[in-house]
Amino acid sequence: MEYPESIKDLIKTFSKLPGIGPKSAEKLAFFILNNSSEFAETFAKQLTTVKIKIKNCKICGNYSETDVCPICSNPNRDKSKICIVETPKEVLTIERLNIYNGLYHVLFGVISPLDGIGPEKLNLKSLFNRLSESEISEIIIATNPTPEGDTTGTYISKKIKNSNSEIKITRLAYGIPVGANLDYTDIVTLTKSFLNRNPLE
Repeated sequence: MEYPESIKDLIKTFSKLPGIGPKSAEKLAFFILNNSSEFAETFAKQLTTVKIKIKNCKICGNYSETDVCPICSNPNRDKSKICIVETPKEVLTIERLNIYNGLYHVLFGVISPLDGIGPEKLNLKSLFNRLSESEISEIIIATNPTPEGDTTGTYISKKIKNSNSEIKITRLAYGIPVGANLDYTDIVTLTKSFLNRNPLE
């Protein structure tokens, strides 16, 4: 006996979520079914609301409910520093450290030739525009310590140095294990890596 089509469709949709296999997808589907209609309606409404309300900050690319995110619009932030990250989620990861008061720039990925992702597919044009329009003294490369993250960091460093050799470019120190993601790095290690960041040659 098979599940009704509506249940199979729900399981199939849940299985598309990252880290969710068939068994977990089935469990989530039945969690929805076993809860009240009100819960399902609220859940559906929240999914719709987040897709409608959340946009990308027109300056840094971070997720925001306004055209300019609270970080970019905060007059108390140090506007001479920009920390470059792969995804908006990593902005929050670094913010939780409470040691950085500069700005951010979200790339939305890394250079990965095997996946067909070149520099032109990343949020780089707006970064270089920011550098030409603002007085930036330091760029912090905070891409993940993977081959793709390193390649992306090196590419950005070379592009910046070719156009403005006065900007200091640093990379998070390698207290972070190679191949690890910032999201899964403990706070102490990430804090030390941030504070002990190294010049990027």
